[in-house]
Amino acid sequence: MPLLEFFLPIFAQADSAIEVVESVSETVAEVADKFSSVDTIWVLLGAALVFFMHPGFTMVEAGFTRAKNTGNIVMKNVLTFALGTIFFTIVGFGIMFAPGMNLSSETVSPYFGGIDLFSSGAIENQYGAGSYPGVVFLIFQTVFCATSATIVSGAMAERTKFSTYCIYCIVLSAFVYPVSGHWVWGGGWLAEKGFHDFAGSTVVHMVGGLSAFIGAAFLGPRLGKYTKDGKPRAILGSNLALGCLGVLILWFGWFGFNGASTVCATGDGVLTSMGSIFVTTNLAASVGAAVTMLITWARYGKPDVSMTLNGVLAGLVGITACCDVVSPIGAAIVGTLSAVFLVIGIEFIDKVLHIDDPVGAISVHGVCGVVGTLCVGLLADPKVNGDFHGLLYGGGTALLITQIIGVVTVAAWITITMLILFGILGATIGLRVSKAEELGGLDISEHGLASAYADFNITDQLLGIVAHEEGRVPLAQAVTVEHSVPKTVTAKPLDPSHPKFSKVEIICRQNKFDDLKSALNAIDITGMTVTQVMGCGMQKGSSEFYRGVPIDIQLLPKVRVEVVVTKVPVGLVIETAKKVLYTGNIGDGKIFVYDVENVVKVRTGAEGYSALQDE
Repeated sequence: MPLLEFFLPIFAQADSAIEVVESVSETVAEVADKFSSVDTIWVLLGAALVFFMHPGFTMVEAGFTRAKNTGNIVMKNVLTFALGTIFFTIVGFGIMFAPGMNLSSETVSPYFGGIDLFSSGAIENQYGAGSYPGVVFLIFQTVFCATSATIVSGAMAERTKFSTYCIYCIVLSAFVYPVSGHWVWGGGWLAEKGFHDFAGSTVVHMVGGLSAFIGAAFLGPRLGKYTKDGKPRAILGSNLALGCLGVLILWFGWFGFNGASTVCATGDGVLTSMGSIFVTTNLAASVGAAVTMLITWARYGKPDVSMTLNGVLAGLVGITACCDVVSPIGAAIVGTLSAVFLVIGIEFIDKVLHIDDPVGAISVHGVCGVVGTLCVGLLADPKVNGDFHGLLYGGGTALLITQIIGVVTVAAWITITMLILFGILGATIGLRVSKAEELGGLDISEHGLASAYADFNITDQLLGIVAHEEGRVPLAQAVTVEHSVPKTVTAKPLDPSHPKFSKVEIICRQNKFDDLKSALNAIDITGMTVTQVMGCGMQKGSSEFYRGVPIDIQLLPKVRVEVVVTKVPVGLVIETAKKVLYTGNIGDGKIFVYDVENVVKVRTGAEGYSALQDE
């Protein structure tokens, strides 16, 4: 018995330890079962893809505007994401997704979330968590908020104060966007009514597009955009290749924007829905591009490049609300409608309302955001998603009416808040830079940047720089090099036995240069100076359109060939050039003939006829 009494406490402690281990194991199992690795990775991947859309927005805006503002555009797009991240994390996420001031409440406030500084409640999984941690949902929603904010940048480009734009980004990210977002995605009153905006045609894009419309209206057009009688002038973008790359990046990122909005990647039903979303997203973008091309081709005589690029984005914005409820046929209809309303919107805003939108952001995001949201009520196919039944599939008008209510109320909220915000900013620090600053470009006036493309500038002397083999140094530090002057540099009278010198300058098409060069070589002209130039004749170039607006003077790329002749008759040069360049069409080129007083060869100092000869 004494031995048994000795071991009984030990056995009791062992039983207690086993219970603790079992309890810990159960807790670990609960935690392990709470989150899905697949869902978490899918949402994080979607967040990364949506973030990658921001370089796309930057490229589109930089490509569709003038080079003197590129640095400003880069700064705006970077700070949009930076400021949006900071203030959405500090306060915006809580307003949008917290159920109320009590972060653990099971009842969702219909109009306003809660105050959750630095989203600590979400990070602790008090709200916002699903089959993934709350912090994962936080970063996913952060990139969506920044997307909405950056839309305004393009419409207000080339004339907005940088400080004003930063304040706008803060207000939109911290308060305006989260409030309307709570109504739809945070379980608020519109969500309760059955309003459906799967990935943000209204929540993200219409909010940004309408904000852009109001901001651009307050700002006024760029200098020189409209004539005295109100006719719009075309202001060409600096780099459509860059703009195209931006559009393709956005197209790629949109698969995360729409596809990852399932916030789930497990289960056969969800996997099928993900595949359908990818198909409808891609199809709407493709149809949007093709239909826009056809419309502009019919209206302007040639397919418009920049508006076709806008057509891709129009289709993407339109399908964003309904990508999970429409069939491929429905997606094609959405892409078609988005393209039609895109072109109508761009022309109406530019030519009738006289609101200057350099990149078409208002039509792409605002107009097509509305179109896509309403298409839910029209084209929702119960075979694709049994929870939604559109009007054209026999579902009645109930869903369409709900969609209209959602669009109107969100639009009213954005209109009121943006009128107040831009009104206050305009009355205090001002919205617009000065006339001189706008003409000089915002790169230099707002950021002290002479050019965003400095290495492409061949006039480095304007910056006080001179090139040396050892590197580049300021002109003030340049070393004077001693050199000997050839004795023959002294001017001598020209030999009257040689014919006079004549300079022949030929302006021709680029595709005719090789033929011209060969023809001149055949008549013993081997020395020439060739430069790339832009210009037009008295006919002001061929009549073309840019974004539906006739271009006043179309400067065309040409080649300028300059030769100085003395032995070869000038008439022979002219006849040779005419024979090679003639097509009978406008733009064949011009030939100019000048008398040359003298010719000096720098290397030897030879003058006159001998200066044109090679020893």
